[in-house]
This record gives sequence, structure tokens and C-alpha cells, in this order.
Amino acid sequence: MQSDSYQATGCYNLLCAGFVQMNSRIAIGAAISPVSSFSSNQYDITILIWKDPKLGNWWMSFGEDTLVGYWPAELFTHLTDHATMVEWGGEVVNTRTNGLHTATQMGSGRFAEDGFGQASYFRNIEVVDSDNSLSAPQDVQTLAENPNCYDIQSSYNSDWGQHFYYGGPGRSPKCP
Repeated sequence: MQSDSYQATGCYNLLCAGFVQMNSRIAIGAAISPVSSFSSNQYDITILIWKDPKLGNWWMSFGEDTLVGYWPAELFTHLTDHATMVEWGGEVVNTRTNGLHTATQMGSGRFAEDGFGQASYFRNIEVVDSDNSLSAPQDVQTLAENPNCYDIQSSYNSDWGQHFYYGGPGRSPKCP
């Protein structure tokens, strides 16, 4: 989260200096297809971010084995050894133009309780531990800054592991 809604500080996707793009077909922030359809076909993508134990760079892969690129170790002051927290989720910039909440929807625009085929989701969430092995995250907590506009519901089952549904419509009668 940025303190000024990206007005003067912060960046995202490839607007941030330093990411080393290694793939000419896939870029952070680019459109991915196919796209899930409301109450119809749902499509997943797999993204993995891990730290190279030798050089300290943070790598990103897409799908089963497609390297996208890396963030060089020197970009990080607090991630020299390891991360102490990992976050997944959605973000919407809300400048409150004319005093109103943005009409930008998050995910599909549906609230978490609408579930599969309607709300957006993350599933099979795992973290890379100090042995470079995948493991279930511990002490999972959820946060929705304005649950009348966007919300989240976390759960666990054997098929989807740790997962959550999230999203919302933005400005609406419930979210003025």
C-alpha cells in the first residue's frame, strides 16, 4: 500500500526500476489469456517467487517452468536473508474523486461470499522456506480495508490447500 495512492511515490509492475526481464513473451502487468468467465470456465495461473540462495536475487516464474525475470538482490535492504511476511491479494487505487469511492471493481467485481465461478480467488498458496521447499503458510490472516467495497474470505481444504476468495464492486449503494 502506498501512502499517497501512487501520486508521488511508489510504483508497480514494470514501472518499478530494477526488474530484469528474462522472457520476451511474458511481462509483469501484461494481459494473460484465456480469461475466466462469470459462472463459466475458470482459468488458473501459477506464479512462483523465490530467492536464489547463492546470489540473493528474487526470481519469478510463470506456469510450470517459464522464468519471467528477477529483482536483483541490491534492490532490497530488508530481504537480505529472508522475508518475514508474505502478502497476496488485490489492490485498487481510490483517489476519492468528487468525494466518491472509485467505481473500479476488484477481481470479477463480486464479493468473496459469491464463491467459485463468481468471486476471484487465490488457491494452493504456499511459501518457499529456507530449504527452498514449498510449505503451507502459517498464521494466515485476512484484511479488507473497506469491506463494504471489497472483501475477503480465507479457507483451507485438501483440494485447494490454503485459499481465499476476494473482490468487490467498488462504488455501489453499499460503498458510497
